[in-house]
Amino acid sequence: MEGFPLRLKWQGSTAGEYSRDAVAGTEGKPDLLVSSGTNYGGSDARWNPEDLLGASVAQCHLLTFLALAKKVRLDVRSYDDQVTVFVDAVEKVKRVSKVRLAPLIRVAPGTDVEKVREMFVKAHKYCFIAQSLNAEVVMEPTIEVATAE
Repeated sequence: MEGFPLRLKWQGSTAGEYSRDAVAGTEGKPDLLVSSGTNYGGSDARWNPEDLLGASVAQCHLLTFLALAKKVRLDVRSYDDQVTVFVDAVEKVKRVSKVRLAPLIRVAPGTDVEKVREMFVKAHKYCFIAQSLNAEVVMEPTIEVATAE
């Protein structure tokens, strides 16, 4: 089993209004300033749990897709994802209900667009972050073939 240790540090007092700001970090990496979103009393200038969850799903899917594309010899040139995390109340408890991945994927001239789409969908099966969620992951890629230069 692999482990990925990190620390989360918060300081303040909950005797009154309190800060939601904290610092996440791990050995050898820059610290990450975290909070809650402003609708939960936090700061939009810092990463919140919803942002981080969306980034985790999107990054895992990207890396899995790129590995599959390489394996089947697809020449992917760029990938620009617009990720949205949806939070809903389900039985009076808030939860992430859906994560939407909507990348613009640019590929080399002559690339089989349907094969790109197939590998994008297949990546979901092997993305262990997405497979760890109860939330629905909606995938809406746009695939563009680059013009020959």
